[in-house]
Amino acid sequence: MTRFGCNQSECRSPPLERIPENLEDAVIGAVEAEGFKEQGNVYYVKKDYAEAFNFYTKAIDLCPKNASYYGNRAATLMMLSRYREALEDSQQAVRLDDTFMKGHMREGKCHLLLGNAMAASRCFQKVLELEPDNSQVQQELKNAESILEFERLAEISFEKRDFRMVVFCMDRALEPASACHRFKVLKAECLALLGRYPEAQSVASDILRMDSTNGDALYVRGLCLYYEDCIDKAVQFFIQALRMAPDHEKARLACRNAKALKAKKEEGNKAFKEGSFEEAYVLYSEALTIDPNNIKTNAKLYCNRATVGSKLNKLEQAIEDCTKAIKLDETYIKAYLRRAQCYMDTEQYEEAVRDYEKVYQTEKTKEHKNLLKNAQLELKKSKRKDYYKVLGVDKNATEDEIKKAYRKRALMHHPDRHSGASSEVQKEEEKKFKEVGEAFTVLSDPKKKSRYDSGHDLEDDDMNMDFDANNIFKAFFGGPGGFSFEGNSCKANLYLLLIHLLIPCSDCTVNH
Repeated sequence: MTRFGCNQSECRSPPLERIPENLEDAVIGAVEAEGFKEQGNVYYVKKDYAEAFNFYTKAIDLCPKNASYYGNRAATLMMLSRYREALEDSQQAVRLDDTFMKGHMREGKCHLLLGNAMAASRCFQKVLELEPDNSQVQQELKNAESILEFERLAEISFEKRDFRMVVFCMDRALEPASACHRFKVLKAECLALLGRYPEAQSVASDILRMDSTNGDALYVRGLCLYYEDCIDKAVQFFIQALRMAPDHEKARLACRNAKALKAKKEEGNKAFKEGSFEEAYVLYSEALTIDPNNIKTNAKLYCNRATVGSKLNKLEQAIEDCTKAIKLDETYIKAYLRRAQCYMDTEQYEEAVRDYEKVYQTEKTKEHKNLLKNAQLELKKSKRKDYYKVLGVDKNATEDEIKKAYRKRALMHHPDRHSGASSEVQKEEEKKFKEVGEAFTVLSDPKKKSRYDSGHDLEDDDMNMDFDANNIFKAFFGGPGGFSFEGNSCKANLYLLLIHLLIPCSDCTVNH
């Protein structure tokens, strides 16, 4: 013990606190990290974002607890359009410093660009708590609100199958949320449902270039191929989408429909080739119920059913099916040709000419030109008197059949047979009597008949078309010596008796 009353050991000076061995390294590291940050800033200003990213990463590696370094790298990643990585850095920044306003702002902006409007709004509200007068964040909040409204409207419109409105809403939503794959996929799907396949393919392909495993984009690619009637390729994309997202219900349904549609269509084609037209008609009808949205395939199915219908002599139904096919696909030449032929078969020549004109304007081939000319000729012929119909004979009637028909019609409509009828009936029968004589004059003359059948106007051809129905009648019934109904000759009375015996008179109540 010393004189101060304490042990020597107690009076010793306390030892100096030991300096950590890594303090110097930490200080040096902090300085070096700050240098990397400054270099990153220089490259950022120069818009060399790749180099800026590298230097900010070096700074973070040296000082992983510095919020501003993550904030700077997040800003760089945003400029590189790597928004998901930027979001992670922004979130790390605010975890390290909850008062880091720029960190919250960048997190909100990333959420907004990725289409997460609710999350973005929460971040922007935090910014307002830190800076109540921040005008930029107030605008971003409005953007988030508009996205939510367009999402709501798009959902309602999709349920109503108003796909154009959905596309409009997604275009508006993508203005502030340009990196949202969800909005892009929905837009692409609706473009496909509207038949705008190239646009839909383009949107889906852009997504797949950035994310080759995106099940939604794979589904849309398959959907476009399916609707363009490339069913085998479509099925491959649907299967790939299901590998990436096993619970993708739309891809599963589309895959099932594609396989069913292909199988049913092939069954119908087989039945048609085998001549089983009734069976083919039923199979094509069943195929048409599988997917009303598949416009191109359904157009082909309607046209196929129209072909079968024409084989079954269901011509009006065939015309209706062709019209449905054309409504689905206005460029479907085969449907126009099939409908035109049905119009020809039902003697609707004006409609046939219209369809053949449409075909020839689209494809100026020799075959289509000939079809159009033939329809125009039949139309011209249809506007003349149909002498075959006047006599009640087929267009392929023989000379004897024409003579027999004239004999019957001439006796039926002869004015003397209707002398006791009203004046109106007499005038009508006299007109028919003259038409019968005119028809016989043309069809009994080989030269005139040939010109008539080819559609020529006989009067324009300077052919003698002057005739007297009574003279024709007399020549036909009177023989070489001629014949007259004038006077009370025995021959006249005989023919009048013949008329009444062969044809019941119009004002008799019982048969003679």
